[in-house]
Amino acid sequence: MLRQYELIERVKSYDPDADEALINRAYVFSVNAHGTQKRASGDPYFSHPIEVAGILTDLRLDDETIATAILHDTIEDTVATQEEIEKLFGERVARLVDGVTKLSTIEAQSDTERAAENLRKFLLAMSGDIRVLLVKLADRLHNMRTLHFIKNEEKRRRIARETMDIYAPLAERIGMYEFMKEMQTLAFQHLEPDAYESITTRQARLREGEGEVAIERIADEIKQLLGRHGVDAEVTGREKHPYSIWRKMAERHVSFETLTDVMAFRAIVPDVEACYRALGILHERWHMVPGRFKDYISTPKRNGYRSLHTSVQYGEDRRIEVQIRSIGMHEQAEHGLAAHWSYKQGDRPDGQAGWIRDLLEILETSENPEELLENTRMAMYQDRIFAFTPAGELIQLPKGATVVDFAYEVHTDLGNQTVGAKVNGRVVPLRTQLDNGDQVRILRSDNQHPDPGWLSFVVTGKARAAIRRFVRHKEHEEIVSLGRKLYDQVVSRLPAPLGKGALKNALQRLGIRQEEALLEKIARHEIDDHELMEALMPGSGDLQNAVPPKGQAISIKGLTPGVAFQLAECCHPVPGDRIVGIRARGEDILIHTIDCDELANGDDADWIAVNWGDGSDGGTAQVRAVLKNEPGSLAVMAGIFGTHGANILNVKLDDRDSSFHSFCVDIEVHDLPHLMRILAALRAADCVSQAERV
Repeated sequence: MLRQYELIERVKSYDPDADEALINRAYVFSVNAHGTQKRASGDPYFSHPIEVAGILTDLRLDDETIATAILHDTIEDTVATQEEIEKLFGERVARLVDGVTKLSTIEAQSDTERAAENLRKFLLAMSGDIRVLLVKLADRLHNMRTLHFIKNEEKRRRIARETMDIYAPLAERIGMYEFMKEMQTLAFQHLEPDAYESITTRQARLREGEGEVAIERIADEIKQLLGRHGVDAEVTGREKHPYSIWRKMAERHVSFETLTDVMAFRAIVPDVEACYRALGILHERWHMVPGRFKDYISTPKRNGYRSLHTSVQYGEDRRIEVQIRSIGMHEQAEHGLAAHWSYKQGDRPDGQAGWIRDLLEILETSENPEELLENTRMAMYQDRIFAFTPAGELIQLPKGATVVDFAYEVHTDLGNQTVGAKVNGRVVPLRTQLDNGDQVRILRSDNQHPDPGWLSFVVTGKARAAIRRFVRHKEHEEIVSLGRKLYDQVVSRLPAPLGKGALKNALQRLGIRQEEALLEKIARHEIDDHELMEALMPGSGDLQNAVPPKGQAISIKGLTPGVAFQLAECCHPVPGDRIVGIRARGEDILIHTIDCDELANGDDADWIAVNWGDGSDGGTAQVRAVLKNEPGSLAVMAGIFGTHGANILNVKLDDRDSSFHSFCVDIEVHDLPHLMRILAALRAADCVSQAERV
């Protein structure tokens, strides 16, 4: 454990003007507050916050951050209070300590909820001051270093999984790669102990052979090569850490013995020009491995990381990875965002980095813990590609991102209004995945809104969160509208008009606070007609089977299929069909044609009189057509659909023999007369043997 004077000396070494008295007070306060508390290792508890502070001195952080690290567990684990911290150490330190304290483990119903709630508090706290994140990452790193002292294996695995899913990606996102690598290695050791032991054992065998000697020899060879061409470079080499090797083995489906790039080298040169000169020298000396070159200098990562990455074929059976960067780039890569908050910086962090804003937007739009974790992992964990707006603005996206993801990355409103896209001047489908360097123009319309089907192909957490938010809002809006129609229908069946206070009294009897909540329960059949009638007018429940007055069928015009109600796939109703609604408890209303065979199976559900409403337009019909097995038959059928303005959604070959082929086709039609005209045209064609609606 660092002694008090040693900690002060570390801070003074990079910040001679640091507030020594502040750190001394914090040190003494923490030691006294934690008293005789012990850690699982048996060490005094106060050794942990002191070691966390020591980790942060390596990042050359300011005196307030060091004091926060020393005090970060006092409010949670001792009798110290927020007011006491503020009185002794000032408002800013107290605010930082409070931010870190809020991130502590909380009780929840499940591991997922606990992890999501931790992340939720984490994002909110660090949005105010990014130093909260730096202290928490150092705290987690030291806890991971001592995780093996915890006897409960399940608890160790839970902490390791949280570290792998949340803290390591956060460290990577702010460019603190050394933190990320160590956390991943330590978490991997507890999550996959057999794989960890196997890889480290094989690494040890390599070192016993020529491993360490080979790394030194190759590093020296690279240094001399660059020197001969006038590039002064500091070259170091290392083995890749076990988790990185394990991921490569899993991704490439290869064994450890067949991996050829387990060594990585770093060349630090004076400036940007020297970076590109060094790259050319290396590629001239050794063959570059195709697809493994990345230029993060001209297109930096979103966390500010800049470097050149390349892999070259060194000898017949060995590939080596080389990173080339300037001294300034190296400082940024080592300490990431922390490099901006050293003692020389006059401005305090405001936490408004772009990726943090994205995470906060996801936080606001995620409805449950599973969704929050899914979306944030997407936002933090994926490799990036680079695409451009028509104005030349660089947009970073995860691999596999589509044009819809691109639109949401530019702006949420643009994503919501997307109707089409051009990639490199060519119109493409919305599910088109982007490649590095694509130029994307989004086509928008004020009348457009997100399609729930987009969730099947978007990959960014920001896009998924925005689409789900719209769907939830739209669903609530339409469910309430449908509930209002059902409510009015029930009221029309009452034996007398309702008084002014009837609805308010009904809400009290049902134990429901708001009218909207009642309407939603009615639409979802969580309250049946008998209960509602009794609540509105006690004694009227016996009239629930009374036939509603003529003309009381519920119009579904203005509601979106798949949101407030579902169109049955067994009969594919379209406007013009006589229809009926089937309402089962807790489910959406299902719309069938009045002669659908499936209605015989709905004994436990309510039947509701529904109609399309005046001017209803658009539906999906299913047509079965038997075509003669001769050239051009399929083209004739498709031509008939096109001539009559029916868009083909799906085509399936049902049956075929030497003479005839039977197709089942889903088409978009305006209404029933439109469908009848299409069927008549099909039957009139010579190559069509039969045509009927399914």
